[in-house]
Amino acid sequence: MVYQNFSQGAQWLPFTPNRSFGQDPRVFVAADGMYFTTYDGRRVIDGISSLWCVGAGHNRREINEAIKHQLDTLDYSTAFNASNDRAFEAAERITALAPGDLNKVLFCSSGSEAADTSLKMALAYHRARGEGHRTVFIGRERGYHGVGFGGMSVGGIPANRKMFGSALLPRVDHLSFTHDPAHAYYNGEPESDHDLLVELEQRILPLHDPSNVAAIIVEPVAGSAGWYVPPKGYLKRLREICDRHGILLIFDEVITGFGRMGTAFGADFYGVVPDMLNFAKCVTNGVIPMGGVICRQSVYDAVMDAHANSPAHAIELFHGYTYSGHPVACAAAIATLNVLRDEELFQRAAQIGKLLGDAMHNRLKGLPHVISIRTLGLAGAVELSSLPGLVGKRAYDVYLECFHQGVLVRSAGENLVLAPAYIVNAEQIAQMVDVLAGAIRKHA
Repeated sequence: MVYQNFSQGAQWLPFTPNRSFGQDPRVFVAADGMYFTTYDGRRVIDGISSLWCVGAGHNRREINEAIKHQLDTLDYSTAFNASNDRAFEAAERITALAPGDLNKVLFCSSGSEAADTSLKMALAYHRARGEGHRTVFIGRERGYHGVGFGGMSVGGIPANRKMFGSALLPRVDHLSFTHDPAHAYYNGEPESDHDLLVELEQRILPLHDPSNVAAIIVEPVAGSAGWYVPPKGYLKRLREICDRHGILLIFDEVITGFGRMGTAFGADFYGVVPDMLNFAKCVTNGVIPMGGVICRQSVYDAVMDAHANSPAHAIELFHGYTYSGHPVACAAAIATLNVLRDEELFQRAAQIGKLLGDAMHNRLKGLPHVISIRTLGLAGAVELSSLPGLVGKRAYDVYLECFHQGVLVRSAGENLVLAPAYIVNAEQIAQMVDVLAGAIRKHA
């Protein structure tokens, strides 16, 4: 029997209008491939990989079996002063995919934890090199780096900062948002008429003095805000600026990592090697929580070398989590990476992503209230104009309509996002885009 006390249940749903949900519960009880089954027996296509997580599709036997086997072998072991074989194997597999000399992993359980971990690693790195005065962090407007206090501080989505702003980190600044309304429709990398990094060089860095800046953290593509792609050359120039001033560059690849861009990481797509790379979500196909930070050898070596003359029992980096390198999560990650490799799903995402981009531009451009369509890799967003005084309501109504028509999309502000699993086929893409188009017309 399926539990059905949803409107009066004990759960407080995250990032959800709970009052609205209580009136119209959207509850899944099963999933397979590209589809969910709801508690009332309806079939809903997962148009967003659940939350950018399920890259290989739901209910993958290979991943399930790996988890079952691990539970029967080693269910859990401490990560402090000991480890487990799965954690070492997962770290080796992940770093083998990483660009450049990013070859050390510190595991955690989420993207939020990864963001805060990378900020602490940046402080530890500079302190180890005798530059402990480097404590300024620079994020970007409308960037998302989780819900920890560090991640919210460098993040730039106002709603995430509104209630908790009084407790955020004090020495933080933000780059300008990358979206250019003059180039609101693009299927690939956009152009821009403006140099979006002039402000960094001419205002932000002189204001704080570059010698005080520890790191700049950005998403290669602003995913949570609504799939806003930086203009051509932006990330390469940002890398050059960081190099010039000894500033660490952190890529938050929780969304763009493990195939969404048709490459292992967004760093590969853009040809830019960061100093640290945050990951989560698709690394375990969303089945078990896992996150982590991959850092360059030089970051690791600096912290280790600073303790070369310390007693052997001294801890070099006083940081970690109970579930760092959890053996079951690591087994899931290894199995997921096997599926992604064996089925060539990175390459498939690149190919099928072109179909998604073409379909969204062909079917959605010109519909009522559509003001932007942005597609790249296997993801895309359509942005609507707001109802007066009700920002986000139009997109939320379209989201609800799509759900009741059998397609799960994501609403983010006035954006409707599609980011299906890499196994999606052409017919499913057509269904998703057609349903989205009909919902936009209905709520014009």
